[in-house]
Amino acid sequence: MSQPFRPTAVTFLASDRPEAEEARLRLTERYGSVPVAEAEVIVALGGDGFMLETLHNNLQLQTPVYGMNRGSVGFLMNDYEEDDLLDRLIQADRTVLHPLQMDAWTESGQVHSGLAINEVSLLRQTRQSAKLRISINDKVRLEELTCDGCLVATPAGSTAYNLSAHGPIIPLDAPSLALTPISAFRPRRWRGALLSHTARVRFEVLEADKRPVSATADNFEVRRVTRVEVRERRDIALTMLFDAGRSYEERVMAEQFAS
Repeated sequence: MSQPFRPTAVTFLASDRPEAEEARLRLTERYGSVPVAEAEVIVALGGDGFMLETLHNNLQLQTPVYGMNRGSVGFLMNDYEEDDLLDRLIQADRTVLHPLQMDAWTESGQVHSGLAINEVSLLRQTRQSAKLRISINDKVRLEELTCDGCLVATPAGSTAYNLSAHGPIIPLDAPSLALTPISAFRPRRWRGALLSHTARVRFEVLEADKRPVSATADNFEVRRVTRVEVRERRDIALTMLFDAGRSYEERVMAEQFAS
């Protein structure tokens, strides 16, 4: 039988918002704080953007991250409460995320790689629409998509940009990815696709010299791309902690029934 999770070494990280830094100082004084490399749990104080930043910075250590909202949106964060923090960490539900690998080729022939926890997105760079050819597992599925762009979202990212682009919300434990167009012009009725998490997606930029396109893995952007390949990195497992009864899965379910 596995031993219960009882963290004794915690580190507190804060965004640049004054209220986040003030919270970090109070919590550090109350609970102590160790260097990040020695921590059993990282407590991130800020908003959703800071949570993503913390997860990206934690790709090597893969230490569990528990967020408390000292930002604005806070969909990925727990409520801020200073009391009984260690008990909350012990009882917290775990959510495991697997990022996407983006490999993007530019007009000069260079390849740039990045990881995305939320989504990989392609966007037109000028007033002219983008034209994309989309292949799944080396088979062309859409010969030409005329659009503002297109994205591949993880379950964790399905409630972010993907949802704003009218893509589906994916339960976190579903082995799926969302392929969602952004302002598709032709084919006008194509609304995207749900893919297996094992799918390898390739975008080819048509008329790249006339219709330049950028590719972004979360906050890592590559300009004037000609080809982009996306796949899940199952070998990287990032753990987020949520208060018992307030799991990420419950939040995703509630979001689907929000008015």
